[in-house]
Amino acid sequence: MIGIGIDFGTSNSAAAWFDGTRVRLVQLESDEAIMPTATHLDRELRTKIGKAAVQQYIDENRDRIVELTPEIVGKSDLLINESNPDDPTSNPEIASVNVYGQANVDRGMPGRLFRGVKRLLGNASVKRLMVFDRPFRLVALITPVLLHIRQSLQQAIPEPLGDVHFGHPVLFEGTDAHRNDLGLERLEEASRYAGFPQISFYPEPVAATLSFLHAKAAPAAGGRPAAGKVLTLDFGGGTLDLSVVAFTGTEFNVLSTAGLALGGDHIDQLIFAHLLFPLLGKGENWSRMRDGQLISGEFPFEDYADKLLNWAVTYTLNQNNYKARLAEVIAAGGAAAEKFQRLEDLITHNYSYIVFQAIKLAKADLSEVEETIVDIPELDILIPFNRQQFETMMADMLVQIDDIIDLVLARAQCQISDIDVVIRTGGSSQIAAVRRLLERRFPGKVTEHDPFTGVAAGLAIASYYGYQFDR
Repeated sequence: MIGIGIDFGTSNSAAAWFDGTRVRLVQLESDEAIMPTATHLDRELRTKIGKAAVQQYIDENRDRIVELTPEIVGKSDLLINESNPDDPTSNPEIASVNVYGQANVDRGMPGRLFRGVKRLLGNASVKRLMVFDRPFRLVALITPVLLHIRQSLQQAIPEPLGDVHFGHPVLFEGTDAHRNDLGLERLEEASRYAGFPQISFYPEPVAATLSFLHAKAAPAAGGRPAAGKVLTLDFGGGTLDLSVVAFTGTEFNVLSTAGLALGGDHIDQLIFAHLLFPLLGKGENWSRMRDGQLISGEFPFEDYADKLLNWAVTYTLNQNNYKARLAEVIAAGGAAAEKFQRLEDLITHNYSYIVFQAIKLAKADLSEVEETIVDIPELDILIPFNRQQFETMMADMLVQIDDIIDLVLARAQCQISDIDVVIRTGGSSQIAAVRRLLERRFPGKVTEHDPFTGVAAGLAIASYYGYQFDR
C-alpha cells in the first residue's frame, strides 16, 4: 500500500508518493519534480502544459502585431422599401445587418495561455472563459494539467492508482460565502475527467505540518519533541495559509486554520510597479499638437498598467491604439523618450515574462543578501534593489501577515507561549522580512521546511495513513 499526494498550486504543482518509510517525488517535467501550473491551447485546441505551455506562449507572441476586431453581438433589420398597400402580394424589402460590439477579438491569436486558474475556482461569477469563440468551463482548463500529473504518477508508482490526497488552500480567492465548496467541487470534477478513481481533499498547511513531523521523526533528523503544538505558515505563489496542530507521538489534532488571498505573485507585481513603471514612462508628461493647439498632460500610463502586471496578457498591448501613442511620444524626443522606447520594446518583443523572471531572481537574492540588482538586459535596465526598499513596499502585507497569525492563534485558543514549533514553508516564506517577523514573534522556535515540495510530501503521508479532514 502506498499514499499519493498532489499539490495543485496556483503557480506550480508537485506530486509525491509514500510507502510508509520514504517519500518520493514524481518527475512532472522531464528534468524536475516541480511543474508550472500552465495550460496552452492553440487554434486546433491542441494542448501543452507546464514549461512547454509557457515557452509556446512566449515564442508565438514575440514581435506579433495584435489587431483586435469587433465581435458580432447581434443582428438588426433595416427597412429598405415599404410594401405597396395596393398590391396584396407586395412585401416590404428588408436588409439584415450585423451589430458589432467593441473591438476585442484577436483574430490572429495563435494560442491561449492559462495560468493561475486556481484563483478563479471559488468565484461563482466566473463560469466559462472564451477560447477562440468557444466557451470553456474552468474545469476543462485545469483538466489537462491533472491528466498529465495522473499519467506521470502511473509511470512512477509500483501499484495501481488508488486514493489520492489533493491539497487545497484554507480559503479560496473570492467574495462568495461558499467559495470553498465551489472550488473543491470544481477540483473534484476536473480530477474525475483526468482519470483519478478516488480523491480526498486535505488542507495544504496541515499537509506541510505532517511532512515536517514525519521528517523530524527520523533518527537522522535529530528527533522532535514527543508532544507539542505546531504553527505552520505556508506562503506560496497564490495564497498564505496557516494551521495550528497539536501532536502527541504520531497522533495529532488540527486546532485551527486560516488563510489569505496573498502570495508571491502579488509581491512580484508590487515590485514591478514600484521599480519598473517609472522607467517605462509612468508620471511623464505628454505634449502633442491637436487642431493647431499644443496640449500637455500626464501620459495615460494607467491604460497600460494592468496588462503589464499580468504577463500572460501583456501581448494585447501590441496593437495600434496603444503603440500609436508611444510612437508619438517617442518621436517628440526629450528626456522621457528613452523610457517610452523601453515600454515600446517590452510590448513589441513580449518581454513581460522575462521581466517577471528577473524580479523573482532579485527577490530570491534578497533572502540571502542585503542588496542586489534587477538585471534586464533586453531593456538595458540595471536597477539596484535592497531589502529596505523591498520591506517598505511590503509594509501593508506584513501587517496582514501579523493579523492572520493573531487570528489563527485565537481560533486555536492558544497563546504565543503555547506554540512549540513554527514551520515556514512555501517560496514566499523565504523572504527575509517574513522570516524576521516570525522570529520576532516566536524567538528560537522557527524552522524552514521544504519550501516547494513539502505540501505534496505531506499529502502523500496523509493519504497513506488515511487521514481525513472535516472542514
